[in-house]
Amino acid sequence: MQGQTQGELNEKGREQARQVAERLAGELLDAVVASDLHRAIQTAEIIAAPHGLTVQTTSLLRERDWGGFTGRFIPELKGEVWPDDIESEDALLERARQFLIYMTATYPGKRVVAVGHGIINKAILAIYAQCSMREVQRMMNAEVRVLVTTAERAASAAAVASSSAATTATASAE
Repeated sequence: MQGQTQGELNEKGREQARQVAERLAGELLDAVVASDLHRAIQTAEIIAAPHGLTVQTTSLLRERDWGGFTGRFIPELKGEVWPDDIESEDALLERARQFLIYMTATYPGKRVVAVGHGIINKAILAIYAQCSMREVQRMMNAEVRVLVTTAERAASAAAVASSSAATTATASAE
């Protein structure tokens, strides 16, 4: 469980990022935003390069904080009691809500690629679709899903009002 460790992309990860960059090379992009974790920044820089964009970072896109489980392998956790320092699902979903509000307020009317991590991306998709995280299909590494955000949609998710729009393509960096 990498959690909020900085990490480093391996060759497979760099290749996946290059494939996303190639896929999006012909798209008009106004910005690229990434988690402030190194592995996401590396992914975002590869995607941003063909567009000549500088990557902006936000801690709102960080992976879930696994607390005492960080750095451990999932199979060895079977039967263990979860430590109290793991980020709760409610806190994760609140961070996802705040991210959608941030995107709508910061990039009104813009096309933005957002590079996050598996579980925060799933939380963002759950807030966006107004469903539980369990109902959201897992994102694979370098998968792109397009979300169109509006102030009205953000308001329904988190009681914020404005009349602008932003488009976010969320890519997963693991």
